[in-house]
Amino acid sequence: QAFREKMGAISCRWRDLHSKEAQLKSHMEKYGRTLKENDELRRQALKKAIEEREKRIQKDRELLRAKRELEDLRNKHQKLFNKVQKYSIFKKYLEDVVKISQFEDIQGVISRYRTLLRVCQDLLQAQQGHVEMSQQARLLLDRYTAEKEAEILQHRNELVQLQLRLEQAQSDTLLWQTRWDAMQSTTAERAQELGSIATAIHSLFQ
Repeated sequence: QAFREKMGAISCRWRDLHSKEAQLKSHMEKYGRTLKENDELRRQALKKAIEEREKRIQKDRELLRAKRELEDLRNKHQKLFNKVQKYSIFKKYLEDVVKISQFEDIQGVISRYRTLLRVCQDLLQAQQGHVEMSQQARLLLDRYTAEKEAEILQHRNELVQLQLRLEQAQSDTLLWQTRWDAMQSTTAERAQELGSIATAIHSLFQ
């Protein structure tokens, strides 16, 4: 009986342990899910914080760039304002020109000036074209002159060679003429000797 009572108590404690184990397992599962959820929330919060930080950095960069652009625009505006102030005297001058001329407004004066400027540019281009054509003609003339001078020099060299050959031919002619005269003189002497011999032979024959 005591054993059964003890076993019954043990069975009750065993059931309680199983129940507590099941509760503990359920609690551990819930705790695990909570940890996972907390980790996920922490990761999401960290990701969101990083994204917000990057967005803030990007906005700071854009703001800095916008400030620089604004500063550049202010500087350009100041320069343009200074230029307008500097050139305001020309506007007054053009207004005075309109008053004493046949132009109706400043735009007419500017249009006339642009027309004259285009005409001047066209004349300059035409003049440049004439200068280039003149330079090309000069180059062609120089080339032609150089070629003709080279031909003249060649003909002069040929003429010198021909003169040298002529002088040599005249010298040879004089030499051969002297030899010819000597040969004729010798022939005459031989003919006279031959005549004398023929006369002697004829006399001897007689």
